[in-house]
Amino acid sequence: MKKRHTEKQIVIKLREIDILLGQGKTVGEACRKFDITEQTYYRWRQKYGGMTPEMVKQFKEIEKENTRLRKIVADQRIDIEILDEANKILKNM
Repeated sequence: MKKRHTEKQIVIKLREIDILLGQGKTVGEACRKFDITEQTYYRWRQKYGGMTPEMVKQFKEIEKENTRLRKIVADQRIDIEILDEANKILKNM
């Protein structure tokens, strides 16, 4: 069974694991307490390390806006290529 955690839950768990690590626990012990693998911990740490829940929310909003802008740029590129082709055809007439 694969568990899904929200970004907010991940950030909270990472902070709690940091506290345990500061108390001298090993990464393995801390991960077992939160029922995650060490691999998951390190993957989360790489992506969300140092973030607050508010920062995660902003990050998601920025990712969404970035996706929207990439789509606009791709659509514009297609339009430019179509216009270039039409221009070539008209010049050859």
